[in-house]
Amino acid sequence: MRILVTGGAGFIGSHLTKRLVGRGDEVVVLDCFNDYYDPAIKERNLAEIGARDDLTVVRGDLLDEGLLATLFDTHAFDVIVHLAARAGVRPSLVDPILYEQVNCRGTLNLLEAARHHDIRRFVFASSSSVYGNVKEIPFSEDAQVNRPVSPYAATKAAGELYGYNYFHLYGISFTALRFFTVYGPRQRPDMAIHKFARLIDEGQPIPFYGDGSTQRDYTYCSDIIDGVEAAVDRDLGYEIINLGESRTTSLTELVGLLEVALGKKAILDRQPMQPGDVTITCADVRKAQALLDYHPSTTVAEGIERFVAWYREIQNQG
Repeated sequence: MRILVTGGAGFIGSHLTKRLVGRGDEVVVLDCFNDYYDPAIKERNLAEIGARDDLTVVRGDLLDEGLLATLFDTHAFDVIVHLAARAGVRPSLVDPILYEQVNCRGTLNLLEAARHHDIRRFVFASSSSVYGNVKEIPFSEDAQVNRPVSPYAATKAAGELYGYNYFHLYGISFTALRFFTVYGPRQRPDMAIHKFARLIDEGQPIPFYGDGSTQRDYTYCSDIIDGVEAAVDRDLGYEIINLGESRTTSLTELVGLLEVALGKKAILDRQPMQPGDVTITCADVRKAQALLDYHPSTTVAEGIERFVAWYREIQNQG
């Protein structure tokens, strides 16, 4: 298949791109290489995949409609996998307008391109953040998500709604995958596990929000990629599907696992809970099991060990 992967040079995107070209697909990566974090990290991600005849990298912005027109006129895509987004819950509180522009308008631009070029399948990276402080655990796709607690979460919920518009009006198959706290090799440096590992390793304090009892459903990247790959291969009409491990780990437990893997004690900089944060995330993955044959297999303890091994390798490379 010919597949467009937006954000394909990032953490999840580069893993997906490697998986797709490895199985014989033709992949075009669209990534803007912005300065949210060091663009050299994305360059390294692509270098790990290597130059290939079946991989094209386009450097550009989802908001550049002229670039999108040229891209879609040049390539006849079978599937769009839309991973690109302005990321992060807390930064979205600082600049919500930027998040609306990139995440909402960018998604609409792609849906319009799909409509005009008769692309019938669209896979969208949503987020567990859309659930807000839903009380029913684990989180089911049927839960009401009309009370997001951050602008980032609101933009992801909006993307799901736009997807239904284009399925209903134009018959574009739209699968929204709600990712639950993805981690692993190539994880962004601003994300908690990577940030904590670096600070613990350097002997610096880590920001420790609340009393340590907040819980997250940490999902190893290869399990997420299994789910995304399955969604690429299936025409499901319109579906919203959780991708998580369906197990929770407290902040205190997470820090303990990092201490063991790194062989160093953490220095805690205790801070109050932050606006936009939720107390728990936990995925109900029964729908993913039924529709995507999704069976995550990596425990948090195993995943943290693998992440730290990668972190050590990158540190040794300078």
